[in-house]
Amino acid sequence: MKRISTLILLASFFFGNAIYAQRFDNVKIETVKVSDHVYMLIGAGGNIGISLGDDGVFVIDDQFAPLTEKIHTAIKALSDKPINFLVNTHYHGDHTGGNENMQKLGATIIAHDNVRERLETTPKRDGSSQPKAALPVITFNDKMSIHANGEKIGVFHVDNAHTDGDALLYFTKSNVLHTGDTYFKGRYPYIDLKSGGSVNGYIEAAKLGLKLIDDDTKVIPGHGTLSTKDEYQSFLSMLEDLRTAVLKEIKAGKTEDEVAKNASVTKKYDDLNYGTGYINSETIRRTFYRSLKN
Repeated sequence: MKRISTLILLASFFFGNAIYAQRFDNVKIETVKVSDHVYMLIGAGGNIGISLGDDGVFVIDDQFAPLTEKIHTAIKALSDKPINFLVNTHYHGDHTGGNENMQKLGATIIAHDNVRERLETTPKRDGSSQPKAALPVITFNDKMSIHANGEKIGVFHVDNAHTDGDALLYFTKSNVLHTGDTYFKGRYPYIDLKSGGSVNGYIEAAKLGLKLIDDDTKVIPGHGTLSTKDEYQSFLSMLEDLRTAVLKEIKAGKTEDEVAKNASVTKKYDDLNYGTGYINSETIRRTFYRSLKN
């Protein structure tokens, strides 16, 4: 009986992994030129940033493990230089799933202190622990500068925004900002309250990002197509409007369910299709309530 149970578990594990891998069979990696030597890769999961130059390939985020080969092929079509550095904007699997593979390709992984801690303590989808090769080997607690491919790249931690380990990256010469998941273009964001995210922190992250850029900056959002300062500003306005509306409901003594079912709270932005993404209108109302009520 014990042997049969073990075989069933093994079969479930391998079958589950096969199904997981098949999810990405038809995913294509789209390459978007952002500046002279900065590119954006769109596939499944968070948008990837790429910097190319004499120092090698500098990568921001790496999506899911089954996509690494496709991502590497897209990078090799741009440069024959090795992948030297990889920065994780936060710990979620659609941004860090390829870490182990990237490390094997030569990348040194960099992230905020909390990203390493969460990767160490959060089980993978199969229940196992992250391998050592998937963990950042350089971590920071506030901000840092990376000098690569002829420019300074500012890396800025933002407190309790999407998670508790988010980073914004600004390419000073290329004038490109990668926001990670502190910006979902034209959509309501996922604010991971269980991982240290908060509405107020998320708003402050957007404010910091806007302070770093100018009207000509190209903005790589965590999800969505290449963006602009105006679109980013509109996103911040949406967040602030929703915060004001939900706080008004809380002050009036409304319960979470009452706010969640009150479509008028988000109607202005629902009409602009903000609720058609991963996070729908009711979910964002619940998220704002839970974050602001505490």
